Amino acid sequence: MPKPKDEFDTLYGYLLYEPADVLHADYMYTVPEIARMLQGLDPTTELSEDTEDRLIEWTIPWIIVNQEDFVINDPRSDEPGYYGLHPDAIPDEDEEE
Repeated sequence: MPKPKDEFDTLYGYLLYEPADVLHADYMYTVPEIARMLQGLDPTTELSEDTEDRLIEWTIPWIIVNQEDFVINDPRSDEPGYYGLHPDAIPDEDEEE
């Protein structure tokens, strides 16, 4: 059921980050690690299972929308897949300055 905005104490702008703003170009990450980083957390931060599940639910669509900016590995045995920045998604150093 929709609620009036004045029922909420705080309202925030909805920010979507570019993958290059979140991930380091030299590393590969699991979806749970990316989910933490999108929240400004260290990728090794311990979270409750419910919190991690919620963050992952928000992260998967972000990965899909930004799919051109990612590379993925072939998982080894039963380990999860890892995602990293596609070389074309990494800004040139000259552009950053």
